[in-house]
Amino acid sequence: MKLNRSASVTAVLVGCVCLATPAAAAELVTLNTPRTFPEITDVITWENRAKEIRAQALISSGLWPMPDKTPLNAQIFGRIERPDYSIEKVRIETLPGVFLAGNLFRPLPAGRGPHPAILNPHGHWAEGRLVDSETGSVAARCIKFARMGMVAFAYDMVGYNDTTQFSPRDAEGRLASNRYYDGHVQFAQDLTNQIWGISLMGLQTWNSIRALDFLEELPDVDPRRIACTGASGGGTQTFMLGAVDNRPAALAPIVMVSHSMQGGCWCENAPGLRVRHSNMEYAAVAAPRPQQLVGATGDWTKTTMEIEGPAIADVYRLYGPATQFRYSRFDFDHNYNQTTREAVYAFMAEHLLNRTRVESLPELDYRKEPASALRLGKDSDVPPGARSAKEVKAYLIGQAREKLAAFWPKSREELTEFREQFSPIYRQVFQLESDPQRFKVQVGRSGEHAQRGRVNDFVLSGPSTTHTIAVRIFEPRRRQGKKVVVLAHPLGMNAWQDQSGMPTGLASQLLDAGFSVIVYDGFLTGSRDDAEERAKRDPSRDFFTTYNRTDLQEHVGDLVVLGAFARSHLQDHQVIFSGHGKAGLWAVMAAPAADAVTGDTVEFATEDDHLWIQREWITPSVRRIGGFDGPALLAAPRPLLLHHTGGSFSTATIADVYKRLKAASALRTHNEPLDEAALLAWIRNL
Repeated sequence: MKLNRSASVTAVLVGCVCLATPAAAAELVTLNTPRTFPEITDVITWENRAKEIRAQALISSGLWPMPDKTPLNAQIFGRIERPDYSIEKVRIETLPGVFLAGNLFRPLPAGRGPHPAILNPHGHWAEGRLVDSETGSVAARCIKFARMGMVAFAYDMVGYNDTTQFSPRDAEGRLASNRYYDGHVQFAQDLTNQIWGISLMGLQTWNSIRALDFLEELPDVDPRRIACTGASGGGTQTFMLGAVDNRPAALAPIVMVSHSMQGGCWCENAPGLRVRHSNMEYAAVAAPRPQQLVGATGDWTKTTMEIEGPAIADVYRLYGPATQFRYSRFDFDHNYNQTTREAVYAFMAEHLLNRTRVESLPELDYRKEPASALRLGKDSDVPPGARSAKEVKAYLIGQAREKLAAFWPKSREELTEFREQFSPIYRQVFQLESDPQRFKVQVGRSGEHAQRGRVNDFVLSGPSTTHTIAVRIFEPRRRQGKKVVVLAHPLGMNAWQDQSGMPTGLASQLLDAGFSVIVYDGFLTGSRDDAEERAKRDPSRDFFTTYNRTDLQEHVGDLVVLGAFARSHLQDHQVIFSGHGKAGLWAVMAAPAADAVTGDTVEFATEDDHLWIQREWITPSVRRIGGFDGPALLAAPRPLLLHHTGGSFSTATIADVYKRLKAASALRTHNEPLDEAALLAWIRNL
């Protein structure tokens, strides 16, 4: 066996590997599955990983491509003055027809500005930003921040208080439920939102970005000193803002960064977000900016001092002494109570006001205003011009289409930049590691056939799969050129060999032509098929797509691993993916991992969202990268043969870009399915 040792491949001689016996399928991951922090030894490795994590946060939140930042049309009114602070009501327009409400706390007397400012997202307290209880008070911390000389903005989560335009209502316009949470979780629930990257978490992350824009525009705010803090779901909003936006100068996500529970609400579980990364990593992306974690002994952050804090501190130490990072734990249940708040006051004073480091600052007495003084109106009120959820979805899809069309490369000169920007996004959509060479291989049977050549069996596992791949390589007795063809089929390797294990059909023809051939049983195909495993995989339940690869992601991951293995095992060979039946679509999606691709597109209706949400195709944000267009163009201008397109598989965008790249001859499309002779001829002429 010939292996490129520089490819980080592990080879283990295990004798005869029975390819008919698959390894046990990995258990499905849930929000309560314990996670580990990766071992990082140098800052370059971390920053490369942080770029991948940030790309995942952006694409999972529907923020790649980023929507336009339209005018906020901020309304600030209803001023209340107290001896040392003021409170005002605020409404901003985060997207056209999408409104966010809150309260703005400012220091009095105003004194010399501009002042630092702090965003204050709330968590899932029933009263939202109006909560004032022993376990948490948004008003208490905002009043204290204002008394310290800072501006504080407390804003609603979607569906709470004065931000309820998407909540169900009765015939009289009243909220259909007396619980804000019931309206909170209504936004973007159908599966078609997943394929477009539209989610409740995405909207709330966008609202936090626009709330930050709002503070930056205030003349009495110093845009270089804006922080964010929140607890529980507000803690999730805090570290997500830090992951996708470099502007927050300090962050304090409270009782939410955990290795053992990642968040239990739709607003914390964007599809695709945590297949490879946990809240610990998303919080660590903010390094080396100042950050504080506070845990509680009575919730899922009880190991802050032993696990989460030390793991993130190790990242900060890559940049020098970890003085920018604090972590502590208090003996309470889930909270943002006075003890926790006083620790955060000290942290913010140090990093926003340049005060001496202390462990806590006293809160002092405060009085929360009545709800009627803080609310912008009644529950039945909807701002004029507010759009429905359906209209907002259509707007966001339109934005994504428009920006994607402008993003495709227009010339060969633009290819390098396009690939640099698009490759990380492609990897996140399909949950691929940046280094596909980190696979493991077990060596199985090998043999010689007098007429047909050599046969080698392997079992692969890689960083982009949750299962093993049974692989058989047929190598010709008389090699003609350096080509290796990976044949993909929904039936696995049995589609290409007889009962004795000898090649048939196109596999036989390719071998006779002098080319190496790889056939395989991958995810739920051939010997790896498992009815029980299929039954467990329901993408509509239990945040499945937030934590687990979809069927299509698994199939694409198989081909990426096979492409890397083929390059290592058969060095200097041209790697060709040839996908048949529905596997033709897997091959197109994996095109960046090959030198050339043939794909049976089975007349897939590329513009039919109802088809995209079927279990075998659903993939978070896949439509946001153009469906098949994105992977095909990332591989451009390499040879690509798409057949069996019928009148439904659109090749217009791919053809247009290939033409602009002066590579029109490298693309062939056919309405009808091609036979094996035609496919062989195309491969032979590469």
